[in-house]
Amino acid sequence: MKIAVINPPFMDGKFSRTSRSPAIVKSGTMYWPFWLAYAVGTLEESGHDVTFYDCPAVNITREQLLITLKQTSPEIIVLDTSTPSIHSDLDISKAMAEILPETSIFLVGTHVSARPEEVLLSSPFITGIALGEYDRSIVDAARAVDKNEDLKQVSGLWVNTSEGPFFTGKREFIQDLDSLPYLADVYKKHLKPENYFFAAARYPSVMLITSRGCPFKCSYCVWPQVLHGGTYRSRSAQNVVTEFMKIQEYFPQVQEIVFEDDTFSVDSSRVSEVSDALIAAGNKLPWTANTRANLSLEAMKKMRKAGCRMIIVGYESGSQAVLNGVRKGTTVEQNVGFAKRAKKAGLLVHGCFMAGNPGETPDTLADTLKMAIQLKPDTAQFFPIMAYPGTRLYQQYLESGNLRTEDYHEWLTEEGLHNCVVDLPGLSSQDLVNWCAEARRKFYLRPGYLFYKAIQTILHPTTEGRRTIRAFSTFRKHLFRRS
Repeated sequence: MKIAVINPPFMDGKFSRTSRSPAIVKSGTMYWPFWLAYAVGTLEESGHDVTFYDCPAVNITREQLLITLKQTSPEIIVLDTSTPSIHSDLDISKAMAEILPETSIFLVGTHVSARPEEVLLSSPFITGIALGEYDRSIVDAARAVDKNEDLKQVSGLWVNTSEGPFFTGKREFIQDLDSLPYLADVYKKHLKPENYFFAAARYPSVMLITSRGCPFKCSYCVWPQVLHGGTYRSRSAQNVVTEFMKIQEYFPQVQEIVFEDDTFSVDSSRVSEVSDALIAAGNKLPWTANTRANLSLEAMKKMRKAGCRMIIVGYESGSQAVLNGVRKGTTVEQNVGFAKRAKKAGLLVHGCFMAGNPGETPDTLADTLKMAIQLKPDTAQFFPIMAYPGTRLYQQYLESGNLRTEDYHEWLTEEGLHNCVVDLPGLSSQDLVNWCAEARRKFYLRPGYLFYKAIQTILHPTTEGRRTIRAFSTFRKHLFRRS
């Protein structure tokens, strides 16, 4: 069948829909559409003719997309969604249905997985929603459409019927991740590295996924709760390394690979196993990974030897009470030890900090900024809390009355930037946004930090210097502007 898989346009800007917190990001970040790419790969393996449209990455407008779709007349459309863009996503889906009345339209992504019945009730023109990990659900749905079979027999869907929205039942999560197609093969056929950017990595970089889910229970984290159902599974080390080498073969211009798992370092022994396999393969390409503060020094040293350049860690808060309140499962002391181990191993650190979790006060925010400066990460992000439907944090704030609106338009500013919708006792959403802006200034404009970055740029002009200058060129207008 002829199938169009679409990351739709939104706000005529570089909207990074695949990000955990979708927005037009201050640093210019544009995530690779890896979840859609897995669906493209599984559909192609099943013999379908797939066209992949990543509209924000290549500046395809709504009008251009609709004209192209009308000309090509796909039999099935698979369209990604997110909470802040959902009204636009549904509007463009309606326009597609009007020009292609015989085409089946399936929605995927975090928002529709969290709110399937709500979406279908408002959108009778939608054929159905593929929930959570939709790789295999979409393949089965395509087969059913092709054979004119009842979609009610395909598990993992919500479908529109004459009697209203109907849930077809849960689908088992894929246990053997090695059985999935390589993202590298999909990227090579459909996408270009130059269209994507991750501020913490050298440009151009490529994003890969080596595991799905996370065994930890952080209440704010959207992918493990909404897409992966709290189950953790990982690819074999050799499977990861094979794809790593494919990227180097397919894209010699790529300067770095980013492992965008929720937690690459769930198990330090697996980290060592993957690192050993990369060392054995003779890897020379730098890489970055999302980690947790319990990563051992031995694993860090292995990572460094295997080519790891930077590790990204969610420190989140300098207050133990706040960390406990979101069930982070780490301690302030662990964060300090992690930073020391990373420095000893020769790894750069990108530290992530949040404002607005349960129990947050002006004093806990002061503790967080103090810790950020004390830990001295290479780069840091300060982020007002974004509570997304389907997460325990969203439900908690909804029930406590701290969520000031359920209008999804409000999840972004008029510019498309993140917009906090959480009001806490003594801290309004605007207070949280203002604190993040001030924390960025205090962190990045310290004389010691500016001197450190100047020396780093002089010593490594074509690598770290190039990365810093590119990120700063986009980030500077937000850094110097008051909220």
